[in-house]
Amino acid sequence: MPELHPSTPTASPSAPLPDARTAPREFLRALFDTAVRSAQPLHGMRQWLPAPPEGRTLVLGAGKAGGAMAHALEALWPVDAPLSGLVVTRYGHIPPRPAGLPQRIEVVEAAHPVPDAAGLAAAQRILDLTQGLTADDLVLCLISGGGSSLLTLPGEGLTLEDKQQINRALLDSGAHIGEMNCVRKHLSRIKGGRLAAACAPARVVTLTISDVPGDDPSVIASGPTVPDATTCADALAILDRYGIAVPDAVRAALEAGTPETPKPGDARFADHAVHLIATPWQALQAAADAARSAGLAVHVLSDEIEGESREVGKVHAALARAVARHGEPFARPCVVLSGGETTVTVRPRAPGAARGRGGRAGEFCLGLAQALQGQAQVWALAADTDGIDGVEDNAGAFVTPDTLARAEGAGLRIDDHLARNDAWGYFAGLGDLLVTGPTHTNVNDFRALLIL
Repeated sequence: MPELHPSTPTASPSAPLPDARTAPREFLRALFDTAVRSAQPLHGMRQWLPAPPEGRTLVLGAGKAGGAMAHALEALWPVDAPLSGLVVTRYGHIPPRPAGLPQRIEVVEAAHPVPDAAGLAAAQRILDLTQGLTADDLVLCLISGGGSSLLTLPGEGLTLEDKQQINRALLDSGAHIGEMNCVRKHLSRIKGGRLAAACAPARVVTLTISDVPGDDPSVIASGPTVPDATTCADALAILDRYGIAVPDAVRAALEAGTPETPKPGDARFADHAVHLIATPWQALQAAADAARSAGLAVHVLSDEIEGESREVGKVHAALARAVARHGEPFARPCVVLSGGETTVTVRPRAPGAARGRGGRAGEFCLGLAQALQGQAQVWALAADTDGIDGVEDNAGAFVTPDTLARAEGAGLRIDDHLARNDAWGYFAGLGDLLVTGPTHTNVNDFRALLIL
């Protein structure tokens, strides 16, 4: 089998980690790499692959891990069994094709987190490929986080420009991922189970990598192959809650319940299957095992933490200070891990002011550093496991005991950067950004505190 993937972190799982006491930053980076490595599609896909059908096998997919998932499937699927299809991933997220691996699945790129014309074209092509399927055919759907933006096919009365505007408003609103994806499902012709419904009468097997708290397949990428329990009324309530405008005709349709999604119990989903091939919990456990192998106690708080990023950072800081100062509730030295999907509410800008740069991980680090108050012997790393924090070029950032002191010396005021949602500018000025490039997977937030 060809080796997958040269561009992912390459340290051997059995290699010793850097010493946490003498190289804390390198130690935390190694934990992140371990978590990312465990979530590569090839590791979890094989056990869930069905046998080739009597008819043809069509592959459809969307998400930031789409390129790596397509390569893994091409490597694992029998060479004498037909395989074809189309997958869309984010720009720059197609991994290098391993030497000797024939291409059987087309992979194209589009924009994330705000959709573009390339995503629209890819989604239409994917939906068109479902035409003419029979009961003898198999559809393998490769779904991962980011698919909501990449698989964009506006519902009736909506244009791409409308979807872009609504998406930007949702991203800035502080809405959590379940709320955002509820709206997206009801404004789409392909999400919320509609893709799988279009595949009837073929059998659909969905292989998915979770990037959402709770691992609910109906939320991952807005569940294009999974029946949807949310309603038009739910979507309308979310739009109203965050003050997000939609065209009058679309509002009227939502009020009438016209663009309703397929619901649980729909006969078209009766013989379908959904398999999670990588999850946030598995990634955190891989990092925990690595830290324990280095002789450190490890405490995994949760893989489902949500909330405002800066506030979650403050809570983590309070815990770290209690451990560092009092040895409670955990004895020192130790590692504290957490995951989930926090949110950032973008603050209003003064007229003419530049928009701050950053994402969830960076904003968490700002809140953490501010609340740690320079606490000695506490080091931290927060990063997005897809390698991209928001829309920037970094995965996340480091926080060190001297973060605040170095920032003051560089003329960087943390309060100002928080007010502008400018985590990237703050940590770039300190040389503390973590830059990995695309990792070709996505199990969402990774946070690690090292308390010595």
